[in-house]
Amino acid sequence: MKYLVMDVDGTLTDGKIYMSPSGEAMKAFNIKDGCGIHDLLIPAGVIPMILTGRKSEIVVNRCKEIGITEIYQGVSRKTEVLRQIVGDLSEVAYIGDDINDLPCMRMIKEAGGLVGCPSDAVKAVKEVADYVAEHEGGNGAVRDFIEWLLSVSPAV
Repeated sequence: MKYLVMDVDGTLTDGKIYMSPSGEAMKAFNIKDGCGIHDLLIPAGVIPMILTGRKSEIVVNRCKEIGITEIYQGVSRKTEVLRQIVGDLSEVAYIGDDINDLPCMRMIKEAGGLVGCPSDAVKAVKEVADYVAEHEGGNGAVRDFIEWLLSVSPAV
């Protein structure tokens, strides 16, 4: 695998969005996911990438902490952006949790890439996934997927 593309809400977070009168106030991230990205994925030569429909400065700050430089936020047509930023989709792994992730997941899977999801993903996503994590979104699901990817992908 050359890339790991990740959704944020429900995948890297528990899917809860804490709102204050001035807008988004907080998101919770799991330290194990961050360690998996920073200490396992990146040293293995896999480029971590965020592809999400929402925009959040919180996500930018978290990405800086763990070494993610490829950040695409506010994306409503994820498949179009994905095609523009990666070459061979067979070199892509993707983790997502909800129906808005399905078009990317199906496209990547059809091209020979790998797709995963948290244990609490919606049923339709679980049915498409090559790997269903042991943990829920925001609670180590991304780390589960990274460890699985590194164990099965000969390109890593």
